[in-house]
Amino acid sequence: MYKKFLKQLKTVLESGSVGNASSSDEELEQWEQIFMMRDENGNSYHDKRKKRSIWCRPSCIPVSIVILLIVLVVLVPLLDQPNIAQVLPTARDLHCSDECRLSLVESIPEGHMYPPNSTHANTKNVWLDLIDDAQSSIEIASLYWTLRFNEQYPYNSSIEGEQVFQALLAAGLKRNIKLRIAQNWPSKSYPNVDTEYLVKKKAAQVRSLNFSKLLGSGVLHTKFWIIDKTHFYIGSANMDWRSLTQVKELGIVAYNCSCLATDLAKIFEVYWTLGSPDAVVPDTWPKELSTEINMEHPINISDDQSNYGVFITSSPPPFSPAGRTNDDDAIVNIIHSAEEFVYISVMDYAPAFEFTPQPKYWPKIDDSLRAAALERHVRVRMLISWWRHSSPAEEHYLRSLAALNQALPHLDIQVRRFIVPSTPDQDKIPFARVNHNKYMVTDKTAYIGTSNWSADYFVDTAGVAFVYKPEMENKVRNGSDIRRDLQELFERDWTSPYAVPLRNL
Repeated sequence: MYKKFLKQLKTVLESGSVGNASSSDEELEQWEQIFMMRDENGNSYHDKRKKRSIWCRPSCIPVSIVILLIVLVVLVPLLDQPNIAQVLPTARDLHCSDECRLSLVESIPEGHMYPPNSTHANTKNVWLDLIDDAQSSIEIASLYWTLRFNEQYPYNSSIEGEQVFQALLAAGLKRNIKLRIAQNWPSKSYPNVDTEYLVKKKAAQVRSLNFSKLLGSGVLHTKFWIIDKTHFYIGSANMDWRSLTQVKELGIVAYNCSCLATDLAKIFEVYWTLGSPDAVVPDTWPKELSTEINMEHPINISDDQSNYGVFITSSPPPFSPAGRTNDDDAIVNIIHSAEEFVYISVMDYAPAFEFTPQPKYWPKIDDSLRAAALERHVRVRMLISWWRHSSPAEEHYLRSLAALNQALPHLDIQVRRFIVPSTPDQDKIPFARVNHNKYMVTDKTAYIGTSNWSADYFVDTAGVAFVYKPEMENKVRNGSDIRRDLQELFERDWTSPYAVPLRNL
Protein backbone atom coordinates (compact mmCIF):
# COMPACT_ATOMS: atom_id res chain seq x y z
CA MET A 1 0.00 0.00 0.00
CA TYR A 2 2.90 2.34 0.85
CA LYS A 3 4.51 1.75 -2.58
CA LYS A 4 1.19 2.39 -4.27
CA PHE A 5 0.91 5.70 -2.44
CA LEU A 6 4.41 6.76 -3.48
CA LYS A 7 3.59 5.95 -7.09
CA GLN A 8 0.44 8.06 -6.89
CA LEU A 9 2.38 10.84 -5.20
CA LYS A 10 4.96 10.84 -8.01
CA THR A 11 2.16 11.05 -10.54
CA VAL A 12 0.60 13.98 -8.67
CA LEU A 13 3.85 15.91 -8.50
CA GLU A 14 4.57 15.30 -12.17
CA SER A 15 1.07 16.18 -13.37
CA GLY A 16 0.32 18.85 -10.76
CA SER A 17 -3.15 17.44 -10.11
CA VAL A 18 -5.06 15.62 -7.42
CA GLY A 19 -8.45 14.30 -8.35
CA ASN A 20 -10.35 16.90 -10.40
CA ALA A 21 -8.40 19.88 -9.09
CA SER A 22 -5.66 21.32 -11.33
CA SER A 23 -2.73 23.58 -10.66
CA SER A 24 -0.44 25.20 -13.26
CA ASP A 25 3.35 25.39 -12.93
CA GLU A 26 3.03 29.14 -12.50
CA GLU A 27 0.64 28.78 -9.56
CA LEU A 28 2.88 26.22 -7.87
CA GLU A 29 5.91 28.50 -8.30
CA GLN A 30 3.96 31.44 -6.86
CA TRP A 31 2.86 29.33 -3.87
CA GLU A 32 6.47 28.25 -3.23
CA GLN A 33 7.77 31.86 -3.34
CA ILE A 34 5.15 33.08 -0.90
CA PHE A 35 5.71 30.13 1.42
CA MET A 36 9.49 30.72 1.51
CA MET A 37 9.35 34.52 2.17
CA ARG A 38 10.46 35.04 5.80
CA ASP A 39 11.93 37.87 7.86
CA GLU A 40 15.17 37.61 9.82
CA ASN A 41 13.32 36.05 12.74
CA GLY A 42 11.86 33.37 10.55
CA ASN A 43 8.38 34.90 10.56
CA SER A 44 6.28 35.25 7.48
CA TYR A 45 5.86 38.74 5.95
CA HIS A 46 2.16 38.10 5.67
CA ASP A 47 -0.27 38.27 8.51
CA LYS A 48 -2.35 35.34 9.71
CA ARG A 49 -5.32 36.33 7.60
CA LYS A 50 -3.17 36.26 4.47
CA LYS A 51 -1.66 32.93 5.55
CA ARG A 52 -5.13 31.46 5.80
CA SER A 53 -6.03 32.84 2.41
CA ILE A 54 -2.89 31.31 0.87
CA TRP A 55 -3.61 27.82 2.23
CA CYS A 56 -7.22 28.08 1.31
CA ARG A 57 -6.66 29.02 -2.33
CA PRO A 58 -8.08 26.36 -4.63
CA SER A 59 -4.80 26.19 -6.48
CA CYS A 60 -2.94 25.29 -3.26
CA ILE A 61 -5.28 22.59 -1.99
CA PRO A 62 -3.61 19.76 -3.97
CA VAL A 63 -0.14 20.45 -2.61
CA SER A 64 -1.52 20.88 0.91
CA ILE A 65 -3.09 17.45 0.65
CA VAL A 66 0.19 15.96 -0.57
CA ILE A 67 2.12 17.48 2.37
CA LEU A 68 -0.47 16.20 4.85
CA LEU A 69 -0.32 12.68 3.42
CA ILE A 70 3.46 12.68 3.63
CA VAL A 71 3.24 13.59 7.33
CA LEU A 72 0.70 10.84 7.98
CA VAL A 73 2.65 8.16 6.12
CA VAL A 74 6.12 9.01 7.45
CA LEU A 75 5.70 10.49 10.93
CA VAL A 76 2.78 8.55 12.41
CA PRO A 77 4.44 5.10 12.15
CA LEU A 78 7.59 6.54 13.72
CA LEU A 79 5.61 7.91 16.64
CA ASP A 80 4.03 4.50 17.19
CA GLN A 81 7.31 2.53 17.28
CA PRO A 82 7.74 2.53 21.08
CA ASN A 83 4.37 0.82 21.49
CA ILE A 84 5.27 -1.86 18.94
CA ALA A 85 8.49 -2.56 20.79
CA GLN A 86 6.50 -3.13 23.98
CA VAL A 87 4.10 -5.54 22.34
CA LEU A 88 6.77 -7.50 20.45
CA PRO A 89 9.96 -7.41 22.51
CA THR A 90 13.13 -8.90 21.16
CA ALA A 91 14.55 -12.08 22.65
CA ARG A 92 17.17 -10.05 24.52
CA ASP A 93 14.42 -8.13 26.35
CA LEU A 94 13.13 -11.41 27.80
CA HIS A 95 15.74 -12.65 30.22
CA CYS A 96 15.20 -14.93 33.21
CA SER A 97 17.22 -13.85 36.21
CA ASP A 98 16.47 -17.12 38.02
CA GLU A 99 19.14 -19.78 38.25
CA CYS A 100 17.03 -22.45 36.61
CA ARG A 101 18.16 -26.01 37.15
CA LEU A 102 16.86 -28.40 34.50
CA SER A 103 16.94 -32.18 34.42
CA LEU A 104 15.45 -34.96 32.32
CA VAL A 105 13.06 -37.26 34.17
CA GLU A 106 12.35 -40.89 33.26
CA SER A 107 10.20 -43.82 34.26
CA ILE A 108 11.88 -47.11 33.35
CA PRO A 109 9.44 -50.06 33.45
CA GLU A 110 10.27 -52.96 35.73
CA GLY A 111 12.43 -55.49 33.92
CA HIS A 112 13.50 -52.98 31.27
CA MET A 113 17.30 -53.06 31.45
CA TYR A 114 19.81 -50.38 30.46
CA PRO A 115 23.56 -50.04 31.01
CA PRO A 116 24.58 -48.40 34.32
CA ASN A 117 24.49 -44.58 34.47
CA SER A 118 22.51 -44.30 31.25
CA THR A 119 19.16 -43.28 32.78
CA HIS A 120 17.97 -40.05 34.36
CA ALA A 121 16.09 -38.90 37.47
CA ASN A 122 13.22 -41.18 38.47
CA THR A 123 9.70 -39.78 38.00
CA LYS A 124 8.37 -40.91 41.38
CA ASN A 125 11.35 -39.43 43.25
CA VAL A 126 11.06 -36.13 41.37
CA TRP A 127 7.35 -35.87 42.13
CA LEU A 128 7.91 -36.59 45.84
CA ASP A 129 10.70 -33.98 45.93
CA LEU A 130 8.41 -31.39 44.33
CA ILE A 131 5.70 -32.11 46.91
CA ASP A 132 8.23 -31.79 49.75
CA ASP A 133 9.54 -28.51 48.32
CA ALA A 134 6.07 -26.94 48.15
CA GLN A 135 5.60 -24.00 50.51
CA SER A 136 2.22 -22.64 49.45
CA SER A 137 0.74 -24.18 46.28
CA ILE A 138 0.69 -27.22 44.01
CA GLU A 139 -1.16 -27.07 40.68
CA ILE A 140 -1.54 -30.20 38.57
CA ALA A 141 -3.06 -30.62 35.11
CA SER A 142 -3.81 -34.22 34.16
CA LEU A 143 -5.85 -36.55 31.99
CA TYR A 144 -7.00 -38.93 34.72
CA TRP A 145 -6.05 -40.24 38.20
CA THR A 146 -5.32 -43.87 39.14
CA LEU A 147 -2.42 -43.50 41.55
CA ARG A 148 -3.82 -45.61 44.37
CA PHE A 149 -3.65 -49.36 44.86
CA ASN A 150 -6.73 -50.86 43.26
CA GLU A 151 -8.03 -54.40 43.58
CA GLN A 152 -8.80 -54.33 39.88
CA TYR A 153 -5.04 -54.09 39.25
CA PRO A 154 -3.56 -55.96 42.25
CA TYR A 155 0.06 -55.43 41.27
CA ASN A 156 2.71 -54.77 43.91
CA SER A 157 4.38 -51.91 42.05
CA SER A 158 1.29 -49.76 42.56
CA ILE A 159 2.75 -48.94 45.99
CA GLU A 160 4.81 -46.18 44.34
CA GLY A 161 1.66 -44.47 43.09
CA GLU A 162 0.17 -44.81 46.57
CA GLN A 163 3.21 -43.04 48.02
CA VAL A 164 2.71 -40.07 45.69
CA PHE A 165 -1.00 -39.92 46.48
CA GLN A 166 -0.42 -39.99 50.24
CA ALA A 167 2.18 -37.23 49.94
CA LEU A 168 -0.31 -35.03 48.06
CA LEU A 169 -3.03 -35.81 50.60
CA ALA A 170 -0.73 -34.87 53.48
CA ALA A 171 0.34 -31.66 51.72
CA GLY A 172 -3.27 -30.55 51.42
CA LEU A 173 -4.45 -31.69 54.86
CA LYS A 174 -1.51 -31.33 57.21
CA ARG A 175 0.70 -28.70 55.60
CA ASN A 176 -2.06 -26.39 54.34
CA ILE A 177 -0.67 -26.43 50.81
CA LYS A 178 -3.20 -25.10 48.32
CA LEU A 179 -3.67 -28.03 45.95
CA ARG A 180 -5.56 -27.32 42.73
CA ILE A 181 -6.19 -29.97 40.08
CA ALA A 182 -7.48 -29.46 36.54
CA GLN A 183 -8.46 -32.77 34.97
CA ASN A 184 -10.40 -34.22 32.09
CA TRP A 185 -14.12 -34.84 32.61
CA PRO A 186 -14.51 -38.19 34.42
CA SER A 187 -16.12 -41.12 32.63
CA LYS A 188 -17.06 -44.71 33.43
CA SER A 189 -13.68 -45.83 32.13
CA TYR A 190 -11.84 -43.12 34.08
CA PRO A 191 -13.95 -42.17 37.13
CA ASN A 192 -11.10 -40.27 38.89
CA VAL A 193 -11.82 -41.77 42.30
CA ASP A 194 -8.51 -40.41 43.59
CA THR A 195 -9.48 -36.78 43.11
CA GLU A 196 -12.97 -37.40 44.49
CA TYR A 197 -11.30 -38.60 47.67
CA LEU A 198 -9.05 -35.53 47.84
CA VAL A 199 -12.09 -33.27 47.51
CA LYS A 200 -14.03 -35.25 50.09
CA LYS A 201 -11.15 -34.84 52.56
CA LYS A 202 -10.93 -31.13 51.68
CA ALA A 203 -7.33 -31.60 50.65
CA ALA A 204 -7.74 -30.25 47.11
CA GLN A 205 -9.87 -28.18 44.78
CA VAL A 206 -10.70 -29.98 41.55
CA ARG A 207 -12.20 -28.83 38.27
CA SER A 208 -13.02 -31.05 35.29
CA LEU A 209 -13.06 -29.91 31.67
CA ASN A 210 -15.90 -31.18 29.50
CA PHE A 211 -14.46 -31.11 25.98
CA SER A 212 -17.70 -32.32 24.41
CA LYS A 213 -19.30 -29.06 25.50
CA LEU A 214 -16.25 -26.87 25.05
CA LEU A 215 -15.06 -27.98 21.61
CA GLY A 216 -17.31 -30.85 20.55
CA SER A 217 -14.50 -33.41 20.95
CA GLY A 218 -11.09 -33.96 22.48
CA VAL A 219 -9.69 -34.42 25.98
CA LEU A 220 -7.40 -32.71 28.47
CA HIS A 221 -4.29 -34.72 27.63
CA THR A 222 -1.89 -32.38 29.45
CA LYS A 223 0.48 -33.61 32.15
CA PHE A 224 2.26 -30.96 34.22
CA TRP A 225 2.92 -29.83 37.79
CA ILE A 226 3.62 -26.31 39.11
CA ILE A 227 5.03 -25.80 42.61
CA ASP A 228 4.80 -22.34 44.21
CA LYS A 229 5.06 -20.89 40.69
CA THR A 230 8.78 -21.60 41.07
CA HIS A 231 9.37 -25.25 40.08
CA PHE A 232 7.56 -27.35 37.48
CA TYR A 233 7.39 -30.70 35.68
CA ILE A 234 6.22 -31.31 32.10
CA GLY A 235 6.21 -34.77 30.58
CA SER A 236 4.42 -37.84 29.33
CA ALA A 237 3.62 -39.38 32.73
CA ASN A 238 -0.03 -39.54 33.75
CA MET A 239 -1.22 -39.48 37.37
CA ASP A 240 -1.19 -43.27 37.24
CA TRP A 241 0.85 -45.78 39.24
CA ARG A 242 1.64 -47.53 35.95
CA SER A 243 3.40 -44.38 34.76
CA LEU A 244 5.88 -44.86 37.60
CA THR A 245 6.70 -48.56 37.24
CA GLN A 246 5.07 -50.15 34.16
CA VAL A 247 5.27 -47.53 31.39
CA LYS A 248 8.34 -45.88 29.89
CA GLU A 249 7.96 -42.10 30.39
CA LEU A 250 10.02 -39.00 29.65
CA GLY A 251 9.71 -35.50 31.10
CA ILE A 252 11.64 -32.50 32.33
CA VAL A 253 11.79 -30.88 35.75
CA ALA A 254 12.81 -27.26 36.36
CA TYR A 255 13.83 -25.97 39.79
CA ASN A 256 14.08 -22.28 40.77
CA CYS A 257 12.62 -21.16 37.46
CA SER A 258 9.81 -18.80 38.40
CA CYS A 259 9.93 -16.92 35.08
CA LEU A 260 8.84 -20.07 33.23
CA ALA A 261 6.72 -21.52 36.04
CA THR A 262 4.69 -18.30 36.06
CA ASP A 263 4.24 -18.56 32.31
CA LEU A 264 3.11 -22.20 32.60
CA ALA A 265 0.70 -21.11 35.34
CA LYS A 266 -1.13 -19.00 32.75
CA ILE A 267 -1.96 -22.20 30.87
CA PHE A 268 -3.21 -23.75 34.10
CA GLU A 269 -5.47 -20.72 34.62
CA VAL A 270 -6.94 -21.31 31.16
CA TYR A 271 -7.82 -24.85 32.21
CA TRP A 272 -9.13 -23.69 35.59
CA THR A 273 -11.37 -21.15 33.90
CA LEU A 274 -12.73 -23.73 31.46
CA GLY A 275 -13.40 -26.16 34.29
CA SER A 276 -15.93 -23.84 35.94
CA PRO A 277 -19.65 -24.59 35.59
CA ASP A 278 -21.17 -23.48 32.27
CA ALA A 279 -17.76 -22.44 30.96
CA VAL A 280 -17.35 -21.57 27.28
CA VAL A 281 -14.22 -20.91 25.25
CA PRO A 282 -14.03 -17.12 24.86
CA ASP A 283 -13.38 -15.43 21.54
CA THR A 284 -10.60 -13.44 23.21
CA TRP A 285 -8.77 -14.42 26.37
CA PRO A 286 -8.08 -11.85 29.12
CA LYS A 287 -4.89 -9.88 28.59
CA GLU A 288 -3.35 -11.15 31.84
CA LEU A 289 -3.26 -14.68 30.38
CA SER A 290 -1.32 -13.60 27.28
CA THR A 291 2.42 -14.21 27.04
CA GLU A 292 5.47 -12.58 25.50
CA ILE A 293 7.45 -15.84 25.69
CA ASN A 294 7.06 -17.79 22.46
CA MET A 295 8.75 -19.21 19.38
CA GLU A 296 9.69 -15.76 18.05
CA HIS A 297 10.79 -14.51 21.46
CA PRO A 298 12.03 -17.32 23.74
CA ILE A 299 13.11 -16.30 27.20
CA ASN A 300 16.87 -16.29 27.69
CA ILE A 301 18.29 -18.22 30.63
CA SER A 302 21.92 -18.31 31.74
CA ASP A 303 23.78 -20.49 34.19
CA ASP A 304 27.44 -21.03 34.92
CA GLN A 305 27.87 -23.34 31.96
CA SER A 306 25.49 -22.28 29.20
CA ASN A 307 23.00 -19.86 27.71
CA TYR A 308 19.77 -21.07 26.19
CA GLY A 309 16.34 -19.95 25.06
CA VAL A 310 13.13 -21.60 26.26
CA PHE A 311 9.41 -21.32 25.61
CA ILE A 312 6.29 -23.34 26.36
CA THR A 313 3.78 -24.28 23.68
CA SER A 314 0.11 -25.16 23.97
CA SER A 315 -2.70 -26.85 22.07
CA PRO A 316 -5.40 -26.62 20.86
CA PRO A 317 -5.40 -23.09 19.36
CA PRO A 318 -8.72 -22.03 21.00
CA PHE A 319 -7.01 -22.56 24.39
CA SER A 320 -4.08 -20.29 23.53
CA PRO A 321 -4.27 -16.63 24.63
CA ALA A 322 -2.38 -14.00 22.66
CA GLY A 323 1.31 -14.68 22.19
CA ARG A 324 1.27 -18.42 22.90
CA THR A 325 2.91 -20.62 20.23
CA ASN A 326 0.77 -23.50 18.99
CA ASP A 327 2.30 -26.89 19.64
CA ASP A 328 2.27 -28.13 16.03
CA ASP A 329 3.70 -24.85 14.75
CA ALA A 330 6.65 -25.28 17.10
CA ILE A 331 7.23 -28.84 15.90
CA VAL A 332 7.28 -27.80 12.25
CA ASN A 333 9.58 -24.86 13.01
CA ILE A 334 12.02 -27.08 14.89
CA ILE A 335 12.13 -29.55 12.00
CA HIS A 336 12.60 -26.70 9.53
CA SER A 337 15.52 -25.23 11.51
CA ALA A 338 17.40 -28.54 11.81
CA GLU A 339 20.60 -28.72 9.78
CA GLU A 340 21.98 -32.18 10.56
CA PHE A 341 19.39 -34.49 12.11
CA VAL A 342 15.87 -34.89 13.52
CA TYR A 343 15.29 -37.65 16.07
CA ILE A 344 11.69 -38.37 17.16
CA SER A 345 10.34 -40.71 19.83
CA VAL A 346 6.55 -40.80 20.28
CA MET A 347 4.00 -43.44 21.16
CA ASP A 348 1.66 -42.82 18.21
CA TYR A 349 2.28 -41.23 14.82
CA ALA A 350 -0.19 -40.58 12.00
CA PRO A 351 -0.53 -37.85 9.33
CA ALA A 352 -4.29 -37.94 9.90
CA PHE A 353 -7.12 -37.53 12.38
CA GLU A 354 -7.56 -40.77 14.33
CA PHE A 355 -10.64 -40.09 16.44
CA THR A 356 -13.05 -38.57 13.94
CA PRO A 357 -16.03 -40.39 12.36
CA GLN A 358 -14.43 -40.09 8.92
CA PRO A 359 -10.69 -40.28 8.14
CA LYS A 360 -9.11 -36.94 7.32
CA TYR A 361 -5.62 -36.34 6.00
CA TRP A 362 -3.34 -34.00 8.02
CA PRO A 363 0.18 -33.93 6.53
CA LYS A 364 1.54 -30.87 8.35
CA ILE A 365 4.30 -32.66 10.29
CA ASP A 366 4.74 -35.47 7.78
CA ASP A 367 5.43 -33.03 4.94
CA SER A 368 7.97 -31.18 7.08
CA LEU A 369 9.91 -34.37 7.71
CA ARG A 370 9.93 -35.33 4.04
CA ALA A 371 11.05 -31.84 3.01
CA ALA A 372 13.85 -31.80 5.59
CA ALA A 373 15.22 -35.11 4.36
CA LEU A 374 14.74 -34.49 0.66
CA GLU A 375 15.60 -30.82 0.29
CA ARG A 376 18.16 -30.24 3.04
CA HIS A 377 19.62 -33.74 3.47
CA VAL A 378 18.68 -33.80 7.16
CA ARG A 379 19.02 -37.24 8.77
CA VAL A 380 15.63 -38.40 10.14
CA ARG A 381 15.22 -41.14 12.76
CA MET A 382 11.79 -42.10 14.08
CA LEU A 383 11.28 -44.41 17.07
CA ILE A 384 7.58 -45.23 17.33
CA SER A 385 6.03 -47.49 19.96
CA TRP A 386 4.64 -50.89 19.12
CA TRP A 387 2.18 -52.40 21.58
CA ARG A 388 -1.21 -54.06 21.67
CA HIS A 389 -3.07 -50.78 21.12
CA SER A 390 -1.05 -49.57 18.11
CA SER A 391 -3.24 -48.69 15.12
CA PRO A 392 -2.82 -51.09 12.16
CA ALA A 393 -2.71 -48.07 9.83
CA GLU A 394 0.32 -46.69 11.67
CA GLU A 395 2.65 -49.25 10.14
CA HIS A 396 1.62 -48.15 6.64
CA TYR A 397 2.16 -44.46 7.45
CA LEU A 398 5.62 -45.22 8.80
CA ARG A 399 6.51 -47.48 5.90
CA SER A 400 5.64 -44.71 3.44
CA LEU A 401 8.28 -42.55 5.14
CA ALA A 402 10.84 -45.32 5.38
CA ALA A 403 10.32 -46.13 1.67
CA LEU A 404 12.01 -42.82 0.83
CA ASN A 405 15.26 -43.93 2.45
CA GLN A 406 18.06 -43.79 -0.15
CA ALA A 407 15.57 -42.97 -2.91
CA LEU A 408 17.98 -40.18 -3.80
CA PRO A 409 21.58 -39.57 -2.78
CA HIS A 410 21.84 -38.30 0.81
CA LEU A 411 18.14 -38.99 1.50
CA ASP A 412 18.20 -40.68 4.92
CA ILE A 413 14.93 -41.56 6.70
CA GLN A 414 14.88 -44.56 9.03
CA VAL A 415 12.04 -45.85 11.20
CA ARG A 416 12.08 -48.38 14.04
CA ARG A 417 9.44 -49.63 16.46
CA PHE A 418 10.11 -49.68 20.20
CA ILE A 419 8.87 -52.63 22.27
CA VAL A 420 8.76 -52.77 26.08
CA PRO A 421 9.06 -56.47 27.00
CA SER A 422 6.76 -58.02 29.60
CA THR A 423 6.47 -61.17 31.67
CA PRO A 424 3.20 -63.13 31.64
CA ASP A 425 2.16 -61.35 34.86
CA GLN A 426 3.08 -57.92 33.55
CA ASP A 427 1.22 -58.64 30.35
CA LYS A 428 -2.00 -58.85 32.36
CA ILE A 429 -1.76 -55.19 33.41
CA PRO A 430 -4.01 -53.18 31.09
CA PHE A 431 -2.59 -50.16 29.24
CA ALA A 432 0.96 -50.82 30.38
CA ARG A 433 4.31 -51.99 29.01
CA VAL A 434 4.69 -49.29 26.38
CA ASN A 435 7.12 -46.51 25.48
CA HIS A 436 4.93 -43.47 26.20
CA ASN A 437 7.62 -40.86 25.31
CA LYS A 438 6.70 -37.73 23.32
CA TYR A 439 9.86 -35.88 22.39
CA MET A 440 12.06 -34.70 19.54
CA VAL A 441 15.68 -33.62 19.45
CA THR A 442 17.65 -32.02 16.61
CA ASP A 443 21.14 -30.63 16.29
CA LYS A 444 19.64 -27.28 17.34
CA THR A 445 16.69 -27.90 19.67
CA ALA A 446 15.10 -30.17 22.28
CA TYR A 447 11.32 -30.62 22.44
CA ILE A 448 9.55 -32.46 25.28
CA GLY A 449 5.76 -32.67 25.01
CA THR A 450 2.62 -34.34 26.31
CA SER A 451 0.89 -35.14 23.00
CA ASN A 452 0.99 -38.02 20.57
CA TRP A 453 1.68 -37.02 16.98
CA SER A 454 -1.61 -37.25 15.15
CA ALA A 455 -3.89 -34.41 14.11
CA ASP A 456 -6.41 -34.75 16.94
CA TYR A 457 -3.83 -33.90 19.59
CA PHE A 458 -3.07 -30.54 18.00
CA VAL A 459 -6.54 -29.51 16.81
CA ASP A 460 -8.96 -30.26 19.65
CA THR A 461 -6.94 -31.86 22.48
CA ALA A 462 -5.15 -29.97 25.24
CA GLY A 463 -1.41 -30.43 25.64
CA VAL A 464 1.80 -28.51 26.28
CA ALA A 465 5.47 -28.81 25.39
CA PHE A 466 8.79 -27.50 26.66
CA VAL A 467 11.15 -26.22 23.94
CA TYR A 468 14.85 -25.71 24.68
CA LYS A 469 17.46 -24.23 22.35
CA PRO A 470 21.05 -23.69 23.53
CA GLU A 471 22.85 -20.71 22.04
CA MET A 472 25.96 -22.79 21.53
CA GLU A 473 27.20 -26.29 22.29
CA ASN A 474 28.45 -26.40 25.87
CA LYS A 475 32.17 -26.73 26.04
CA VAL A 476 32.08 -28.18 29.56
CA ARG A 477 30.82 -31.74 29.47
CA ASN A 478 29.42 -31.62 33.01
CA GLY A 479 27.47 -28.47 32.20
CA SER A 480 23.70 -28.49 31.80
CA ASP A 481 22.62 -29.17 28.22
CA ILE A 482 19.19 -30.71 27.87
CA ARG A 483 19.54 -30.92 24.09
CA ARG A 484 22.71 -32.97 24.34
CA ASP A 485 21.26 -35.17 27.10
CA LEU A 486 18.13 -35.83 25.06
CA GLN A 487 20.18 -36.74 22.00
CA GLU A 488 22.15 -39.26 24.05
CA LEU A 489 18.92 -40.68 25.47
CA PHE A 490 17.50 -41.18 21.98
CA GLU A 491 20.69 -42.82 20.75
CA ARG A 492 20.60 -45.13 23.79
CA ASP A 493 17.10 -46.26 22.86
CA TRP A 494 17.77 -46.39 19.09
CA THR A 495 20.69 -48.77 19.52
CA SER A 496 19.06 -50.85 22.27
CA PRO A 497 17.64 -54.35 21.69
CA TYR A 498 14.15 -52.88 22.28
CA ALA A 499 14.25 -50.98 18.95
CA VAL A 500 13.23 -53.29 16.10
CA PRO A 501 12.80 -52.83 12.32
CA LEU A 502 9.41 -52.31 10.71
CA ARG A 503 7.50 -55.51 10.08
CA ASN A 504 7.14 -56.99 6.60
CA LEU A 505 3.55 -56.30 5.61
